[in-house]
Amino acid sequence: MKQLWPIRILFLGLCIMGGYAVSQAPEYVNRSHTEILGMMIGFGFGGLLIAVDEMLKSFSLRAFSAITFGLLLGMVVALIIDRSGLFENADAQQHLLIRLGLFLSFGYIGMVLAMRSNKEDFSLIIPYVRFSPQNKPDNLLLLDTSVIIDGRIADLIETKFIEGLVIVPRFVLLELQQIADSADEVKRARGRRGFEMLNRLQNNSKIEVRIHDGDFPEEKGVDAKLVRLARNLNAKLFTNDYNLAKVAGLQSVTCVNLHEIGHLMKAALIPGEIIQLKVVREGRDKGQGIGYLPDGTMVIVNNGQDHVSQTVSAHVLSTVQTGAGVLVFAEVKPESGK
Repeated sequence: MKQLWPIRILFLGLCIMGGYAVSQAPEYVNRSHTEILGMMIGFGFGGLLIAVDEMLKSFSLRAFSAITFGLLLGMVVALIIDRSGLFENADAQQHLLIRLGLFLSFGYIGMVLAMRSNKEDFSLIIPYVRFSPQNKPDNLLLLDTSVIIDGRIADLIETKFIEGLVIVPRFVLLELQQIADSADEVKRARGRRGFEMLNRLQNNSKIEVRIHDGDFPEEKGVDAKLVRLARNLNAKLFTNDYNLAKVAGLQSVTCVNLHEIGHLMKAALIPGEIIQLKVVREGRDKGQGIGYLPDGTMVIVNNGQDHVSQTVSAHVLSTVQTGAGVLVFAEVKPESGK
């Protein structure tokens, strides 16, 4: 991260000064070029640590804890085998090589197994123990790009229909910026709408929005990163992407699809019910008109062809569930056009 480089430069300067200070020790002060050599050694030491830090930037504290636990467990197993008496007849040199092989082998196996396991596996080794931070929010809401651009999530959060701490990953912001900078005018408008929705959430004092810097460079797509981050944070993933919701469900990640919520929230119409709607165009069959309810449900209106661009009263004949949603058939009441 860019904000770490000033600290790294300061640390590198301190290492160079430390190397120079060591070169001024009495046992080195009379030697030639000791100052330059000390400063070079300090620079090399600091540069090595910074390089290691850069290589471990995607290495989380959880992974470090898991590796440490696995290493300790492997060492314990190696120590038990070493003390079992199996190699008591070996001479000192052979015993030393056997011990070295045991500790290296079981240490490596322990670290690999710990990295491949999840937090539920540790509960089998340490039963009845759950490590849970006291300041952890009750509900984390992880937003993907599609749901930010959609904008309905802002209304649901502001009306307290959904409550929790809003998490927006930085790699989602980068994807949103790429959409906003696209050469396609429609994509640019979608990206700008997404940033407007985020500003709207951040400007609301009753909502807490955090930008998460976690990333997974080994994952290629944004969807895979979102699923992995949601699993690590134990957060609910909000999306409009049907495929992402299915992939998250297969990996035991709680995922909410706003499109599915929208379908569930549509009012159920009963045959015989009277509805008011505007006929916007002619239907495919003779005499039919097409209108839409406020929630976007299409209504095929019999005898509605003569009432295009008019608001009519119609009674519901039947409803049909299709793959795209509910299709309503209705008929215009006599003398309802206005």
